[in-house]
This record gives sequence, structure tokens and C-alpha cells, in this order.
Amino acid sequence: MSLKIRLSRGGAKKRPYYRIVIADSRRSRDGRFIERVGSYNPMLAKDHEDRVKLDQERIKYWLSVGATPSDRVARFLAKADMGEMPVIHEQTKKHLPKAKAQERLAEAEEKKKAMAEAAAEAEAAAAAPTEAEAAAEKPAAEEAPAEEAAAEEAPAEEEKKEA
Repeated sequence: MSLKIRLSRGGAKKRPYYRIVIADSRRSRDGRFIERVGSYNPMLAKDHEDRVKLDQERIKYWLSVGATPSDRVARFLAKADMGEMPVIHEQTKKHLPKAKAQERLAEAEEKKKAMAEAAAEAEAAAAAPTEAEAAAEKPAAEEAPAEEAAAEEAPAEEEKKEA
């Protein structure tokens, strides 16, 4: 008999409540089970202490006997430091988005890269002086020595007038 540690749904319509149970893998989801070892209330906040309740001693016993947890229960056990995170098999690929969603994600990444490149180019263009600014700087640099030369000549002319 292969045993599973899995969720069994209860609660009202649109108000789920799950029991964590040990059951024969051939039984239906909400059917007969061997033992109830915890509960899961998804309606509570993620940080609420009563969201997931586990009877750790009994779960350790059933794991030692050979029961295998479902993906969701394995995540609960990993959070409680009772096991490892489940390994997603390549055949199921449950963790991956569908093909259309992957295409949209790829397009969004391309747009982000293009926008980042455009922003980098804009920053580089803003940092480098434009042709008009460079042209304005050159005459200013040329005019400054000319003014100094005129200032130097002026005292010489005044000395000539005094003599």
C-alpha cells in the first residue's frame, strides 16, 4: 500500500479549508483516510500562526514508514524544517508559466533592455558636450587671452602719456 501525505478539502463554497491527512494513494481526494495530521486554512494571512498546523511527531513517523508528501504538503514541511523543498520534475513543469506567458515575459525583458540602453545613451549624450556647447567654449577661451593682452597694453600706453 503506497501512502501519501496530502490535502483533503473541506469547508464551504469559496471558503476552503484543508485537512492534512495520511491516505492510501488510490483513494479519492476527500475520501477515506488513515489519520489526520494537520490542517491548512488558506483564508488566513500568510504570517498567521494558525494558517498551517502540523502534528510533527506523527508526520515524522509516517515519513519514516514510507509515506510521500504531495508538492504542497512538502512545501509546508520544508517551512517547518521537517523536509526538503520538493523537486519539480522536468515532465510536469508545474512551476513554469505557459508558452504565451513565457513569450510575454521575454518581450517585457527585451523592452526593459531597450529602455535601459536608451537611458544609458541619453546619459552619455548629456555628459558629453554638444557641438554648440563645444563651439561656445572655444571662442570664450580664445577671447580671454585677447582681453588680457589688451589689459597689458593699456598700462604701457599710460606710461608713454606720462613721459
